[in-house]
Amino acid sequence: MVVLQEATHPEVVRRLAAATGMNTWDARPRHSVGFMSRVEVAHHEWHLPRPANRPFLEIVVAGNELRVFGVHLTAVHSNWTERRRARELRGLLAGIARHQHGFHLVAGDFNTLAPGEELDVGRLPYPLRAFLWLTGRTIRWQTIQIMLDAGYVDGYRHLNAADPGYTFPTWDPHVRLDYVFVPASFVDRIKESRVVGAPASAIAAASDHHPLLADVQV
Repeated sequence: MVVLQEATHPEVVRRLAAATGMNTWDARPRHSVGFMSRVEVAHHEWHLPRPANRPFLEIVVAGNELRVFGVHLTAVHSNWTERRRARELRGLLAGIARHQHGFHLVAGDFNTLAPGEELDVGRLPYPLRAFLWLTGRTIRWQTIQIMLDAGYVDGYRHLNAADPGYTFPTWDPHVRLDYVFVPASFVDRIKESRVVGAPASAIAAASDHHPLLADVQV
């Protein structure tokens, strides 16, 4: 299964699904998150909890307990946008609360840094640096900590303690924005998690993010 970000052109997703043998897919022009899948999907739908500005996607795998929630939070590094991401995430967690005791993944572009990770401000484009300075030069990262406090485990960091795991941007990777989370009680089901770095030319042509792969036992 592939969870896509900025998948606002359904025809592109349809062609990708056909080319890769993924029989089930969906994308909507006004929804960032889409998906393609080789495994049978029993149900999928988008949800827009307040105050999110992008719906998150719920995917239910057929004949299995697994649910996948695809996420794309607000972009840009600043204290103002970080507070917005935190509000969006709290809305999402409230929306999926009834599933939090079952096996599920929360995956996607969180557009934020995990605790202890650092942003090299000098590598930001100047307009983004200026915006950061105007909103407070030291960003108080809180979004990922909210996930951890809610009982989730950062799958990539759990298996790759020393690897930075940079996913963005593809032409100069220096920040990790993409995550796969599972409830702590199911962390042993993540068998592998890695950033897909090759073929670099194809990835750079396709996206500004490197894909994040998770091999999960279901």
